[in-house]
Order: sequence, then C-alpha cells, then structure tokens
Amino acid sequence: MTLSFQLVKEQKLKLQFPSDLFINGNYQKSISEKFFDNISPIDGKKINQISFAQQADIDKAVSSAKEVFQKGYWSNLPPGQRKKILLKFAELLERDRLELSLLDTIDMGKTINDTYNADLPTSIDNIEWYAEIIDKLFDDISPSSKDYMGLVTKEPIGVVAAIVPWNYPLWMAIWKIAPALITGNSVILKPAEQSPMSAIKIGSLLSEAGVPDGVFSVLPGDGPITGKSLCLHKDVDCVAFTGSGEVGKLVLQYSGQSNMKRVQLECGGKSPNIIFADCHDLDAAAEASAYAIFGNQGEVCSAGSRLIVQKEIEDDFIDKVAEKSKNMQPANPFDPNSFAGAIVNKEQLDKINNYVNIGREEGADIKVGGNIAMQETGGCYFEPTIFKNVKNNMKIAQEEIFGPVLTALSFSSFEEAISMANDTEYGLAAGVWTKDINKAIKASREIRAGTVYINNYEEGVDSTIPLGGYKQSGIGRDNGYQALDNYLQTKSTWIKVS
Repeated sequence: MTLSFQLVKEQKLKLQFPSDLFINGNYQKSISEKFFDNISPIDGKKINQISFAQQADIDKAVSSAKEVFQKGYWSNLPPGQRKKILLKFAELLERDRLELSLLDTIDMGKTINDTYNADLPTSIDNIEWYAEIIDKLFDDISPSSKDYMGLVTKEPIGVVAAIVPWNYPLWMAIWKIAPALITGNSVILKPAEQSPMSAIKIGSLLSEAGVPDGVFSVLPGDGPITGKSLCLHKDVDCVAFTGSGEVGKLVLQYSGQSNMKRVQLECGGKSPNIIFADCHDLDAAAEASAYAIFGNQGEVCSAGSRLIVQKEIEDDFIDKVAEKSKNMQPANPFDPNSFAGAIVNKEQLDKINNYVNIGREEGADIKVGGNIAMQETGGCYFEPTIFKNVKNNMKIAQEEIFGPVLTALSFSSFEEAISMANDTEYGLAAGVWTKDINKAIKASREIRAGTVYINNYEEGVDSTIPLGGYKQSGIGRDNGYQALDNYLQTKSTWIKVS
C-alpha cells in the first residue's frame, strides 16, 4: 500500500483508541479503577484515558502467566507449533499495519512515514525471523567418556516482564516479545505510559493468532508503580528492559531485592561517529551523519550524537551536515512526506531545550537550529541543532540528550579519535568512515561499543544482528540468536550408562 495524506486522514477517522489492560485473554479495567490521561504531542490534546495497572492487576497477570506456564499450554508446545502461531501473528500485524502505525504516530509524535515504512515492517521481520529459527536450533551432547552421557538442553525461563520505551513503541516491544514467546515463556508487556496504544492492541492479535490465554498480558502504567512492582514481583523470572541508564540501575537493584531474576538491559548511549579525512564519499557520510542524529527526532538510543571529525575537513564537513539538516525539519507527522515529527512530550521538549541552553553556557557555538519549533500547533517540536567547537568534557558531549542535537568535535590523530570515542560512560554504538580497511578494522577493535558501523550508520541492520552495549549501555543483547539466551535456562543432565 502506498501512503497518501488522504488515505492517512481517512484511516485516522476510523480509528478506535485501545485503553484497557489485557489479562488472561481479555480486555479489562484496572481493579482499582485508576486511569491516566494519554496526551498526543502532535497537538497537546488528550487522546483517551488509559487503565493504570496497580499491584492487584499485576498479581492477577503474573498469576495467570505462571499458571499457564506450569501447565505447559504454551511452554510445552513443540517449537513447530509455536512457529505457526507467531507467523500468523506476523500476518495479522501486516493486516492491521496502517492502524498500528497511526496509533504509534498519534501516541508519541513520530511520522507516519517512519511508523508505516520502517517500524511495522521491521517488527514483522523480527517475528518471522524468530519463528523460523526456533525449530532449527539443537541441544548438545557433551564429549564425555563411554560410561556417561551429558545432555545440555535449553528450557524457557518462565514469566518474562518486558518493559519497553516510547521512542519505538511497537518495534521495541516486538524485540522482547518475539524471542521470549518463541522460546516458550509467558510474557507481560509494560509499555511506556507515553505510548501504550499499539501494545494494548496487539494483545487481541496474539490471541487471534492462537496464543493461549494467560501467556501474554499488557499492563499499561508508569515506572514507579507498575514497572517497579513487576521488577520486584517474586514470580517474575526475567525482566527485559530498554530505557534510561538511571532506571536500568533500579531494575538491577529490584532484581537483588526480590528473587535474583534474570535482567537484560539496553540503556542508551552517547555514540561517536568518527569521520576520517580519507573518507571516500564525504557527501554520503554527511547525509548519514545527519540522519543518524535527526532521524526519529533524535529520540534513538544509538543515535550518532557525537560527530568526531578530523581537523583538516572539520569546517567543510560540518557545513555539509548543516546543509543536509535543512531537509530534516519537523513537520506534520501525518504527512507521509514529513521527515521528522514531534518530541514525545513537553517534559522531553523542555529537557532538550535545557541542554541547548547548557551548551551555549558551556561555550559551544550553535551552527544551526537551537529553537523550539511549530509552537502554534500546541505540540512539541524542536529544530535540528548542531553545536560546533565542542569539548568532550562538556555536558552536551557526555550526557544523553535524546533529541535532535548534534555535538561536533575534532581530532588530529587516530589515537586521539579512539580516545575521544571511548571517553564516555556509554558504549552502545559507533560509526567509522574511512577508505582504509586496516584503519577501519583497527578502529572497530579498539572502540568499546556493542556495534560499530563502518562507512554507514545503522543502514540495513536486520534481525540477524545482535544489538546491545558495553559499559553503562546495558547487559545482554536484543536481536540475533544471541537474544534467545535472555529467555532460556541451560540445564545439564548427567547420565550414567551401565
């Protein structure tokens, strides 16, 4: 389907806005009858009221998840049967693709072009990839003596709480749901309170696909109440979290305070994007560098937010990036031709604006942008912003802004570039641009980051590539077969042969 502004407007008029908890195969209000307002950052208007999951709701969902897991309705299904159900789920996502895309656009302000042409297709691909791999994995037999046989098998871990962020509402949820479900676990999804609607919607789609009641629940709510309660619950066996480092550290604490549950964390970054003077195509590098920070309004954990440019090309290259940013301005998110949309809410908009003011005070120079935009809409928009003459010890170069703000630094030598790239508490991603393959490989080996992009930045990444971080960017990996380990226990069975 080719998107048009008219088609989007027509579908938008037909939308129903999901608002309830999804527990044991049914939509229901919170037992406490608590709600919270769901506000769209596009125009600042209330969309609906969302049921707010409290402790009683969490206990109900976890009890159902644990019971169905122990009875084996899902966990003991042959992998081939789980595969068929997940593939059916992928078909249903395709069927409702525009509806789900609009829900995410309305909830968090990103463009319909991004949700429809990027988020939904990659979500569907992720589900299909995990569904197809599950019946092609084998357990092991150890190389023991003839008197013994050692079996090494993998089993589902149990009840998984998936706590996901607002920047890619459905996509990030699928990154947790697909590997956790396909390995036989029960899953409780807590979407971000800023973007709950697509998560609520997929509860019914998973049931329609054939997932047994109780295996999958959706509990909208906030972090301090709903998220914390899930993390502390002693019948939750694993928490898979994507979000801020501050909250990630709390998740680790809650694991220790409860039942030492498995924890998988993806906690953001301040990723370096290194441009060497021998880069073979500076125009392509400039466009990719602009997209790496201004795409999705800069609300990307792995955004290339630190541009590290060799001094002899510094001014010319920053000029090129600034020129590219002119075509990356925020606009109406419902227009399929818009590049960028709204910032998720006023709190995040104020945070971005505050960091821009800090950058000015620290002595960095604004090359372009630096202002709140489209205030007449009542929504939350910010211009693509580039700081130059940045020092690596400045706050704007060290702290995650999570917005369309690029800090440009310069270097003279390879060693200085690598030192600058690693001089951060984060280690999620990095980019390296050079035509020298030896330099590229050496840089990839020396940069302390979970993913290093060579002569691209996040181009063509798919479900086969594990993503995660070093240092305070997290623990464990999403995507690839490596993500399956988050949701599996390893069991050794030692048999004496007589």
